[in-house]
This record gives sequence, C-alpha cells and structure tokens, in this order.
Amino acid sequence: MPAREMYPAIEQFIDGRWVDGEAGTFENVLDPATAEVLATYPHISPGQLDRALDALSRSARSWRDTPPLDRSDIIRGAAQLLRERSEQIAFAVSREQGKPLHEARAEVHTSAEIIDWCAEEGRRTYGRIVPSSGDSRLMVTTEPVGPVAAFTPWNFPVLTVARKIAPALAAGCPLIVKASEETPAGAMAVVSAFADAGAPPGVVNLVFGVPAEISEYVLSSGIVRKVSLTGSVPVGRTLSRLAAEHDIRTTMELGGNAPVIVEPDIDVDEVALRCATSKFRNAGQVCNSPSRFFVHTAVHDRFVAAVQRFVRDIRVGAGTAEGTTMGPLANARRVDYVRKALADAVDRGAQIVCGGGIPEGPGNFVEPTVLTEVADVSTVFAEEIFGPVMPITRYHDLDDAITRANATTYGLASFVFTDSLAKAHRMARDLEAGMVGINTTVVSRAETPFGGIKASGHGFESGPEGVDVYLRRKAVLEHDPVAPGRGVSH
Repeated sequence: MPAREMYPAIEQFIDGRWVDGEAGTFENVLDPATAEVLATYPHISPGQLDRALDALSRSARSWRDTPPLDRSDIIRGAAQLLRERSEQIAFAVSREQGKPLHEARAEVHTSAEIIDWCAEEGRRTYGRIVPSSGDSRLMVTTEPVGPVAAFTPWNFPVLTVARKIAPALAAGCPLIVKASEETPAGAMAVVSAFADAGAPPGVVNLVFGVPAEISEYVLSSGIVRKVSLTGSVPVGRTLSRLAAEHDIRTTMELGGNAPVIVEPDIDVDEVALRCATSKFRNAGQVCNSPSRFFVHTAVHDRFVAAVQRFVRDIRVGAGTAEGTTMGPLANARRVDYVRKALADAVDRGAQIVCGGGIPEGPGNFVEPTVLTEVADVSTVFAEEIFGPVMPITRYHDLDDAITRANATTYGLASFVFTDSLAKAHRMARDLEAGMVGINTTVVSRAETPFGGIKASGHGFESGPEGVDVYLRRKAVLEHDPVAPGRGVSH
C-alpha cells in the first residue's frame, strides 16, 4: 500500500514521546464510508494522565520564558511541516472523517495558514505605558494565562486542533489536547508537526480516552488555568461548570444554526450556487455554515430551482474515491438524527424538493436534501442539523425575516445577500451573531475573530483576539524608592 494511503497506528503524546494507551478500554476508528475498522487503540490511563499533567506543569515556566521570536520559529516550522505532509494527512483525514480529498487538503492548508498567522501575532502581545506623574511609572504588561486544556471535535480534526495549539503556544502557554477519539489521525498529524518543529517536551500533549473521565480528571487537577472547547452546547455547559468550580478561564465555541437572508436584488443563480456549495461542504457538518434559508418570495422559486440543479451534480461517495464531491456523515449517530429531523419536517408540512433518501448498505450516507415550505418550529430549522439538509422558506417583509432569523438560541454566524448598502449595514447591526457574512458564506479567516454569542458560546479563536484569550493583564505601578521627606505617593 502506498505510504500516503496507510492509516497510522494511534498513540498518545505525553511529555515529548509517542506511547500506547494503558487503560483497559479500547477505541475503534471506523471508516464512515465502509464501516471498516481502520485502527483499534487503548485509551489513556489515569497514571498516564498524571504524567501528562506533570509535564504540562513542569514546562509552563520554561515555555513562558522562551523568547517570543524563538516560539515563533517553532510555530512557523510546524506550519511548513503540515504543508509538506499535506497529501498523507489529507488521505488519513478523508478515511477517518469521510470528507472528500479536496476538502481534506484544503483543511490542512488552511490550518497551516492559521498556524503561520499565530506565529507572527505571538510576537506582538504588547502591553502599554500609562501616562502618570513625574515620580511614578504605570504599566500594563501581558503574560501567559498558564497551562491549557483543549477539547476538539471530529468534523475538522486538523483545523480545530491547529486553532487551539498555535495561539496557545504563541501566547506562551503549554497545553494538553483531548481530541476526538473518532478522528485521531488528524490530531496526531498536527501534534507531530509541532513536536518535529522543535516544541520542547511537555509543551504539547495529546490524549484520547473517555471524554467525560478525561475532562473531570484534567480540570480537577489544579494545574489547568484555561479551557478551550469546540463542541456541543451540552458539553460546553458541563465543562463550564467544571471550570467554574476550579476558577478556570474558558473559551467556548459551541456550534450554530446560521440564518441566510436572500434579498430580491441579487444575482439569484450565483447566490444559490454559493449558498448550496457552502451548505453541502463536509456533508453539512460545519458549525458556521449557512443552515436556515430565508428567501424573498419574489426570487424564491428561481433560487430553489438553481439549488436543485447544483444538487443534481453532487457525487456522493467515499471521500477517497475519484470524483466524490460529498462524502458520508462522520458517524451513524448523525444519520439517525437526520432521518428523524426529515420526518419531523415532512410531518409539519415541508416539501422534499430533492434527495431525502438514506441508502441501504454500509456507510453513513445521506442524500443531499432540499426542503421548501419549512415551518420555523421544525427540527431542521430550530436545531443544528449537522447534515446535508438545506431547508428553505420564503419571506415577504425584511423586518419579519430578521425577527425570524434571530429566533434561535444560537448566535455563531449569520449571512446576508443584497445589493443594497443600507440593508447590508442594517442587517449587520440587527442580526444577533458573533459573525455576519455580507454577500459571502466565508466568515472564518486567520486574521479575524471567530466566535459566537448566546448558546454558541463566548470568546474567540483566530485574529488578535484568538491569541489574546490566552493572555492575562498585570498592572504594574512603580514609584521612586521610599526615602525620608518624600511624602506619600498616590
């Protein structure tokens, strides 16, 4: 078998060494296209977690004191290694997660861009001098918040890990990453790049095991000072409670259910193409992708017809197969959830325009599906579906569309398509989301903050804000030495 097609043996990375887990429980990694077992590996043991936490604690001061320029060189080296290894990494990710190879390649290269950006931003974690009276000097300095625990999901196994490691290391924080047990190879590839680029032992640790047990153990250790999670709302609430009990700072990216408002003054075919392309990327398993489509009644039917044409050209298959444009869902849980959501939508009056089928046989495949006449209270509108389902409804009045778009517990991203500058500015102001895309479906960039409001969480990744969440501020108020006759300084 060619080297690029080999799926790696799965190991934990503790204190600079790759080791097998030592627990009595095991994990199977399944190919979502075939249900084939790609690897079986033992979970991490409590003793190994102790060693990882000891390494994290031991490395905190030395990594903090490593000059930012030296940290930057290591981080930038990791980005370069990811690029050099991109083909092999992409193949492993496609096999374990299901996404087409071209999407997996893009994920690796986007991750390298984010890592490069953090390498540079870590050199600019400035403090400030505050004007003061002649006998005093007032300063605000920045310093690393301390050891970090990061938790990442299965939908972007390279990108989400890179988004945790790069800014934490740039700010001077060592970390322990608990990545998804279902997609471990992508996480291993990122950690390998940092280790091979020169990250000292203990600065980056990677563990796999029973999620609830690891999070409880790590956050109760007294060592971790910062938690960063990309995951579901229930998991976010659980980790937030644990963090609060131990006075740990948090960043939570907890998913979304992004509305899209399509005004009638646009190029209907082009906007429909962009919306559908984004919606069906990664089989709909993207937290910030367009999810609920509000299309003005004047262009609704043309929009739906254009989406239908796009969907007819989607080729569903194994991510590694030639010509595949949409792979399977990552696990069987998602298939079951989508099946129930589609049934609920139809029961509430939705029309299946195309798709809707779940093929028999191995693999977690769902046909790309377009729905119209969707009730706002149906599951496909009210919840984050995380599947290849595009629900479309019509609106007549923009005020009503904005109100309906905001009628969700989520607030990660919102999207607007209009030729009107005034309407664009109004919706940018009135839509309740951490990010608003105007005439674009791309709101994730290395240089801009990525994060949400409401149930979608708090804090940011990417941009200067993504490094800043790993820093704390210290006020330093310095006066001249105390001497007789100088009086009291204020």
